[in-house]
Amino acid sequence: MLAYGFGLSGNRMSKSKPKQTDPKKTGGPAQVAAPLTSKPAIFTIGRPMLWLALAALVVYLPSLFFDYTELDDTIFIRDFQAYNEHLHNIVTAFQRGLFDAVKDPYYRPLFSDAMIINYHFSGLENAWGYHLVNILLHVSAVVLLFKLFRKLEVKELHAFILTMIFAVHPVLSQAVAWIPGRNDTMLAIFVFSFLISAVTYSNSGKIKSLLLSGLFLLLAYFTKETAVFAAPVAFLVLTFVLNKKPTERNSLMQYAVWAICFGIWYAARAMATTTSVGMTSAHALNETLRRLPIIIQYIGKIFLPFNLSVFPIQEDTVYYYGIAAIALLTAIIILNKQRNTKIILSGIAIFLLFLMPALLVPSNLNQQTFEHRLYLPIIGILLLLPQTVLFNNKLADKQLFVYSAAVCLLLAALNFYHQPSFASPRMFWTSAVETSPHSAFADMMLAARLDKDEAAKSEALFRKAYSINPREKYLNFYMAEMLQNTNNKDSVAASEKYLLVEKQVSDYFKCDFLLARVHMGRNDFIGAADCLQAYLKRDPTNPMANNNLLLLYMQTQQADKAKALAKHMQQLGLAVPAGILKQLGV
Repeated sequence: MLAYGFGLSGNRMSKSKPKQTDPKKTGGPAQVAAPLTSKPAIFTIGRPMLWLALAALVVYLPSLFFDYTELDDTIFIRDFQAYNEHLHNIVTAFQRGLFDAVKDPYYRPLFSDAMIINYHFSGLENAWGYHLVNILLHVSAVVLLFKLFRKLEVKELHAFILTMIFAVHPVLSQAVAWIPGRNDTMLAIFVFSFLISAVTYSNSGKIKSLLLSGLFLLLAYFTKETAVFAAPVAFLVLTFVLNKKPTERNSLMQYAVWAICFGIWYAARAMATTTSVGMTSAHALNETLRRLPIIIQYIGKIFLPFNLSVFPIQEDTVYYYGIAAIALLTAIIILNKQRNTKIILSGIAIFLLFLMPALLVPSNLNQQTFEHRLYLPIIGILLLLPQTVLFNNKLADKQLFVYSAAVCLLLAALNFYHQPSFASPRMFWTSAVETSPHSAFADMMLAARLDKDEAAKSEALFRKAYSINPREKYLNFYMAEMLQNTNNKDSVAASEKYLLVEKQVSDYFKCDFLLARVHMGRNDFIGAADCLQAYLKRDPTNPMANNNLLLLYMQTQQADKAKALAKHMQQLGLAVPAGILKQLGV
């Protein structure tokens, strides 16, 4: 609870009369005792971690009742159902890519393991179970961040205010309300724990703290690639924030452990069946330079979070909030005459280091400037705030607390307003289209999720997406499907060109199913059968595809193939018409 406490020396004027000495005892005239000097009251917060945890819990409680967004979450839960059912894949995850076993540059085994374990408790349809884990992870990160700030010798009240901002800030809501956002909360938990243990070992020299720091660093590495910057951040914290000598024994021991951890992770990743992004140095440099302005956009969303998006892209994010925020931050730093330049520079460096991976993502892999990527970098901005005039303007602690509480309430209100955008696929993609009008992917995803009675709106969105980017992944498939749904012979024939393009762009296996219909329209039964055979290699239990192929075998008088397929369908538990079984003698 909050308490307005007082020091033992006293800091209130006594209401009793001044004490007089007895002249008979002193042998002189009576003396009036001098009044006690008044001292400012000490403002303290009882059980700060409890209040922080409750704030994080209350702010994100609505997300407990959200559905999936159908952006990656359904891939990890529904599409990966067969993979998640086997607990031995907790080990397999360290040997493969995240989205695909061999065609994926992302290596995040602990995230994959978290989804496997969560699946065994929550199943397919209980989205609340996944959201509950996300909330608990955020609460854990909040508590650890407060501990980290205290380890960094941040004043307790300041640490409480900074952590409260982190707990309720709307720019971080995607990391909590969107199920795959847990990758960043998990990373933060391990990085915060690593930094706490690193500082503890630097102060105490206890081997236990050194080993714990190594363990947490390894866990961070196996959670997300951003962890490669955790050790450099630890160096900044120890050397420039806490003024430790970089050559002292405890520091040298830590460098060795950090190097070993990096080597273990690098070797494991090299042995895994992942693919490289395939960028040249020149291409990587160009991509980084092209993305540099998003730093301004991200800073704007931290200080003035009024243009948040569930699916942001650089082109549709304004810069004026960021420019205003940078000007404001510069002013409040300069106005503080007691600022610590080393801590300010360290905070900026921490922000940029943890943001670096977002600058290195190639556009052909991911064009979005997702806000959950700020979950870890924002601690650099928070760390430098006590060096601004906002925290050093001679306000009494109680006044600072009141003003900060007002700011946090505003941030929490903005969070409540933004959160519902993650509540369902329809709400998510509607928000994405509204906030990112130049995103072909957003238009496509909303169009594919509209009801049948909204066919005209769906078609308009598909065509808008196609005008923005005709080679958007999966878009040509949807264009073909839209044409085939008209059941017009000419439209079905016209869908072929889109399907052939989609096979080049994404090799999406469902294209073969629709191509079979194109061949059927031309009475090319052999071509249709070939397409269905290709489709069934990727989706072998699909009843309609199996039945259609069986009928084609019968129609083209391929009795042996028909008999073999009928037996295979029975083995799979699929229904086979009795008449066909009798005709084939099965």
